Amino acid sequence: MTMDLHAPQIQGFFDVPVDHMDASAIFVPYIKSLDLPNMMICAPDMGGVHRARTYASYFSADMAVIDKHRKRANEIEGMQVIGDVSGRDCILVDDIVDTAGTLTKAASLLVEKGSKRACFCTHPVLSGKAYERIADSNLTELVVCDTIPLIKPGNKIKQLPTAALFAKAIQRVYSYESISSLFVKA
Repeated sequence: MTMDLHAPQIQGFFDVPVDHMDASAIFVPYIKSLDLPNMMICAPDMGGVHRARTYASYFSADMAVIDKHRKRANEIEGMQVIGDVSGRDCILVDDIVDTAGTLTKAASLLVEKGSKRACFCTHPVLSGKAYERIADSNLTELVVCDTIPLIKPGNKIKQLPTAALFAKAIQRVYSYESISSLFVKA
């Protein structure tokens, strides 16, 4: 079992059956608990559009996309927002946060355009200056799963457990039941 593979096609490289779990089953209840009347789901880059569209569809929310141009790996040349985020509670959703460069710049751009709110990422790699970038950023919070242990806590970082979801999935596989009901569907 895996959770939020960066590219779902990776499942094809295994020689054994793979169940690909989706962190939306953990994030959706948390997002609901925020009770945001002006929610807008945002993709931090073009690669995250499908994920953002799934969340936006589930919540019947509008969607925006951050269009970024890179000079080279881990170096952003420019960013722009596609969509009107003014006055909206923007939720950035992504599968992984490494250096936090893209997410913190995206959050700054969204705030500059008049929005506010949080970011949700499944896997907190948090390498290099990520912790400092997050602490100094416009993010209200970074909500992550516990798929990778945090090196150090941060005031803006909230970690949600995955154990219950994996336990349910393992039980269903063991009992020859479907695990698809564990996924959030739009």
